[in-house]
Amino acid sequence: MKRSKTFVVAAIAVVGFIGSAGAADLVVIGHPSAAAMSKDQVADTFLGKNPSASVVDLPESSPIRADFYKQATGRDAAQVKATWSRLVFSGKVQPPKEAADAAAVKKAVAADPKAVGYIEKSALDGTVKVVSTLN
Repeated sequence: MKRSKTFVVAAIAVVGFIGSAGAADLVVIGHPSAAAMSKDQVADTFLGKNPSASVVDLPESSPIRADFYKQATGRDAAQVKATWSRLVFSGKVQPPKEAADAAAVKKAVAADPKAVGYIEKSALDGTVKVVSTLN
C-alpha cells in the first residue's frame, strides 16, 4: 500500500512538472523610454482599454500568443479576438498590428514609443525594454 501511494505522488509530481514546463517565460516589452506596467495595465492595454497604446501582436497561429493572453488577461484566444472585434467595429480603437515573429515585434516596438508587445524572455536584446513580466 505504501509503495502505491509513493507511486501516485511521484506520478502527480511528474505530470505537474511537465504541464508547467510547457509554459513559455514571456515578457511585455516597450520602447526603451517606456515606463513599467502593472499586470492590470498590461491586461487593459492588450484588451483595447488603453487607446493611447499601440499593441503589437504575434500571429494567431503562434502558440506563444495563446499562452500570453491566458497569462496576461485570463482569457483564451477566442475571447480576446471577440473583444477586439467588438472594439474595432465600434470604431473606438485600431486593431493590434500583427508581426510575423519576435524579431518583428521587437523592431516595431523599438520604432514606436507608444508600442507594446510580448516575446519570450530568451529573445530579449538591447533594442527594447521589459515593462512587465508575467511569471
